[in-house]
Amino acid sequence: MTELEKMGARARAVAKTLRTISADSKTTALEAVASAIIEHADTILSANAEDLTDAKANGMSESMQDRLLLTKERIGDMSAGVMAVSKWPDPVGKVLEEYDRPNGLHIKKVSVPLGVIGIIFESRPNVTSDCAALCIRAGNVVILRGGKEAYRSNLAITKVMRKALTGAGLPEDCVQLVTDTSRDSATEMMNLTGYLDVLIPRGGAGLIRSVVDNAKVPVIETGAGNCHIYVDKAADIDMAADIVFNAKTSRPSVCNAAEKLLVHRAIADKALPVIAAKLQSGNVELHGDPASKTIFSHMKAATDEDWGREYVDLIMGVKVVDSIDEAIDHIERYSTHHSDCIITEDQSAAEKFMAGVDSAAVYWNASTRFTDGGEMGLGAEIGISTQKLHARGPMGVNQLVTYKYEITGHGQTR
Repeated sequence: MTELEKMGARARAVAKTLRTISADSKTTALEAVASAIIEHADTILSANAEDLTDAKANGMSESMQDRLLLTKERIGDMSAGVMAVSKWPDPVGKVLEEYDRPNGLHIKKVSVPLGVIGIIFESRPNVTSDCAALCIRAGNVVILRGGKEAYRSNLAITKVMRKALTGAGLPEDCVQLVTDTSRDSATEMMNLTGYLDVLIPRGGAGLIRSVVDNAKVPVIETGAGNCHIYVDKAADIDMAADIVFNAKTSRPSVCNAAEKLLVHRAIADKALPVIAAKLQSGNVELHGDPASKTIFSHMKAATDEDWGREYVDLIMGVKVVDSIDEAIDHIERYSTHHSDCIITEDQSAAEKFMAGVDSAAVYWNASTRFTDGGEMGLGAEIGISTQKLHARGPMGVNQLVTYKYEITGHGQTR
């Protein structure tokens, strides 16, 4: 057996235990993990500092360094996220439906864990604790495979969590980390049928596409966010400027950051200079179509490749459109179906946009940055699903279960 197959075998053995463990036991274990993260913050930060040193030496962009960076505040957020998950109602064992058949059979549809979840992710080490906590709360075992950029950070966090789980009475193999960060390990994980029940990629468009295209294990597609904001002809310009600025600059390296700005031609002469100037005050590089550049000349010329690109940086594509229909058509062509927004005071335009845009989250007069499990009241999230099965949008605890039927009879035969 390969090392990954051994990990898979251990995970399946532990899954038998975890799917029957009490809600209180899972709560206690997660509370222990949350405390341990704070207690061992210095160890985690030391490991992260080494990762950052290597990242800088290897020329990693500042936006990607931000994804990698841990601080005491972010460590505190990681701990708080785990604690929040520990308090979330247990999603396992809920009776979803219950009924009797004419032949006397009593049928219950009951929520159960997915089983063993594999997660392939890139340079955000907080994903390690978030995903582990969510999986455990929902009774799942998790095998994590992070990127080489965050290897030391992920290893330090995983060691802390495993020790805390053991101290709380849960098997340490509830959480395992793949130590081989080569492409070979990712490829093997995509083909780990018989061990993994589902595989979830978290990262850039390239990683997600590779997993979706090549995995034999069932995949939940998450992440890539080519998110649009459409400023309608009936928009409040000051509101639009504030929303676009927040959606682009508050954290440009994450998937719910806005990447494209579409402006209705009827308002473009007034709105675009205000919005563009505010964006440039935040060091955003604008790539505009010819109409945008005519109105606001301090832009680079956009190419055809710009419209489908997720920048994950302080860059934004800008386009003037003739109608709300053109905006919707443009989004349909280029969106990753993550998060898209309309800014308007016209309710009928908003309703048309929200009905016509086929994305996991569609906004009216609010920043796309709210596509987040915590912000939407779902607790921490394992990712933003951009597909329609098995879950869509922020995937919290309740999206990490499936169901089975429990049928009780008294001697019936068919």
